[in-house]
Amino acid sequence: MKILAIYFAALLFAVHVLFFSSPSHASSCNGPCQTLDDCDGQLICINGRCNDDPEVGTHVCGHSPPSPSGGGCQPYGTMQCHGKSYPKYDCSPPVTSSTRATLTNNDFSKGGGPSECDDRYHKNSELIVALSTGWYAGGTRCENTIRITSTKTGRSVLAKVVDECDSRNGCDSEHDNQPPCMNDIVDGSDAVWHALGLDIEVGLEDVVWSMA
Repeated sequence: MKILAIYFAALLFAVHVLFFSSPSHASSCNGPCQTLDDCDGQLICINGRCNDDPEVGTHVCGHSPPSPSGGGCQPYGTMQCHGKSYPKYDCSPPVTSSTRATLTNNDFSKGGGPSECDDRYHKNSELIVALSTGWYAGGTRCENTIRITSTKTGRSVLAKVVDECDSRNGCDSEHDNQPPCMNDIVDGSDAVWHALGLDIEVGLEDVVWSMA
């Protein structure tokens, strides 16, 4: 009887772990994501993590969406684009000697409008970038050189700022029908990706950057 009691207790514990300890809907909060499809329910992807939509006012997560580098930069609303909701920002995390960012790839030679800094199109063989709205800072970083380092390969490259990666607007011809940029984007040319030894097809890579 004692052996049966021990067996029965172990069975009950296994059932409890299986059915009551599995992740709930709220477990998606702060989970990793790249697109809105990666998040459950009304959660949206903000800075690579699933969080409440500040415009809808959901409180599944019970806290404000985190900023990747602090600084209190939060979205001020969302934009509907291609049937999905994207956060809008007018700020970016503070710039330091090693500012964390997400590297994306941009075609500077066609698509949307010309570069904001010089009203020109550029060759993708140039070492150039666009910065999220907050880092672009109203054009004050135009023509400045920044140093970008890949956290994957350890390689660094110097690139010139020529454009804004708009974090407030999108989904129109001026923005090549693309949604607003996140607030931590360094949008690099093909040449930047090649110099860092990264595969453009991956689409997103972690980097750090600073003013050169």
